[in-house]
Formats: sequence, C-alpha cells, structure tokens
Amino acid sequence: MIKIEDAMETNVLVLNKEDQITDAARLFVENGISGAPVVDNDKIVGILSEGDIMKLLDVHTPNLNLILPSPLDVFEMPVRMKQEYDENVEGIKKASLTLVKDIMITSVVTIHPNDDISDAAIIMDKEDIKRIPVVDDENNLIGIVSRGDIIKSLVNYKEE
Repeated sequence: MIKIEDAMETNVLVLNKEDQITDAARLFVENGISGAPVVDNDKIVGILSEGDIMKLLDVHTPNLNLILPSPLDVFEMPVRMKQEYDENVEGIKKASLTLVKDIMITSVVTIHPNDDISDAAIIMDKEDIKRIPVVDDENNLIGIVSRGDIIKSLVNYKEE
C-alpha cells in the first residue's frame, strides 16, 4: 500500500485570497503548475486552477458568413471585428483586476497523509479534479498530491 505521504509534494506553492488573478497566473506560468491552494494562516480556504481563470475571459469569435457574404459584410466586418476585439481587451483588463477570492473554489476536497494513494485516485476521478491538498488533523496544509504524483508513485513502488 502506498500512502499519500509517500507520494505528496511538500513544497507547496500557495496563493492568498487577496492576490490578483495576474499574480496567480504568473505563479502558474513561472512554476509550470496548473493550480494551487489558497490559504489563510496555513488553513485552506480555497483552490484556484487555470480553468477558473479561463472562465473569466469571455472571448468572442467573429460571426463571419463566409459561404455567401452579403455586400454589406465587406463594410460591416471590419467594424464588427474591431468591436469584438475591444470587448476582448476590456474583458482581459477586467479579469486582471479580479482577486483570487472572487473566483476560487471554496469547497475544497482534501486528503490526509496516512490515506491510501488509491483513495486519491478515486477522488480525483469521481470529482474530476487534478490535485488534492493534503492536510493534518487541524486542517493545516502540509502537502499536495497531483495526478502526476500518483503516476510517479506507481512507477517508483517497490513491494516490501
């Protein structure tokens, strides 16, 4: 049996609920991660992923009638595209001012270090999540286990 503590990452990058989304995005990009727990005094208050950030961006696609364009499309298309571009830019600006607490998931699934790694795999599959924060008995964050950590633990597993 492989325990969570044998597979988890203990050097956990975390966010604060008052961080701006741009700070969260920078943390993700610079560290090659796709999500992180949000903590307040070592207690988990939420979790944020790239998917949560993506939902902020209300991206419009041009409605082009390329099969049989009308003569007016030739004149309207550049105006419509400029308007949609401006809306996209405005959406990105608005998103960048959003705080982590405004979009983080607050119902966080956690796991304990003595739980079995298969429990984590089952939870991830059932909940369709990619990472689970590992907490102690006082709900303090002590690690995180991801899908990759589970796969890595299986590769490194040696039966005793």
